[in-house]
Amino acid sequence: MAITAAQVKELRERTGSGMMECKKALVEADGDLDRAVELMRKKGLAKADKKADRVAAEGRIVAQVSEAGDEGVLLEVNCETDFVSGGDAFREFADRVAGIILRDRPTDVGELLGREYADGVDVQTAQKELVAKIGENIQVRRFVRFQGESESLHYYLHGARIGVMVQLDGGGADLGRDIAMHVAASNPLCVDENDMPAETLEKEREILRAQALESGKPAEIVDKMIEGRVKKFLKETTLLGQPFVKDPDQSVGQLLGSAGAGVRGFARLEVGEGIEKEEGNFAEEVMAQVRGS
Repeated sequence: MAITAAQVKELRERTGSGMMECKKALVEADGDLDRAVELMRKKGLAKADKKADRVAAEGRIVAQVSEAGDEGVLLEVNCETDFVSGGDAFREFADRVAGIILRDRPTDVGELLGREYADGVDVQTAQKELVAKIGENIQVRRFVRFQGESESLHYYLHGARIGVMVQLDGGGADLGRDIAMHVAASNPLCVDENDMPAETLEKEREILRAQALESGKPAEIVDKMIEGRVKKFLKETTLLGQPFVKDPDQSVGQLLGSAGAGVRGFARLEVGEGIEKEEGNFAEEVMAQVRGS
């Protein structure tokens, strides 16, 4: 049967795929739009699976807080290039996934991928369809959920690459944003020394002891040197001990104390953190894609 331009246009709008792919699918489906969509989804999922092993170290961080202000989420979704991360389709996908986390409260990414995205399609299928549409590997990498009291959650996004969410006891929106901005800039390991993981502190002590022993000083002097350096380490790496970025003459702990506020917890996500990126020649990559098209 003859396939009309209007049918091709509608299928393109529904799938985001190219004109020739849409026309071929319509021919195969005898002009049935719904069947053509199904055929393209199946082909698209196959294409997506082939791209799943490619490194996705770009992307964006999304932060959302519920209308009541008592639940929040910080989410990282990855792609292969910063060009795609700035596109409308990728942004809309990441924003919707963050909303699904607030709505359904999944405990991990595996559970999230099985939740409904729209019209009976789960998040994993929507992710693969976006891979087929955009042509890059896309991964929902990680998220952090917060639960608290109304208006206790505050966040700051540094562009789309760094996101911070903070839960305060007391204080207002301005203080919450300032603390979140500080975390984005200074990247503390934890709130205070009581929250410092024991293994992290022990590892630091071992490093400091090795450095101190090289000085050749007596053991009792070495012990004092280690304790002094541990205190310095804690001041530099804990949120409450760090000098406040906007006013280094006071610590974050002093700032919070003057406002009668405290920090229950925080999370900081940075795009691609911990992902080993492949080094390559961009011009050669482009030529390879041209040859393969």
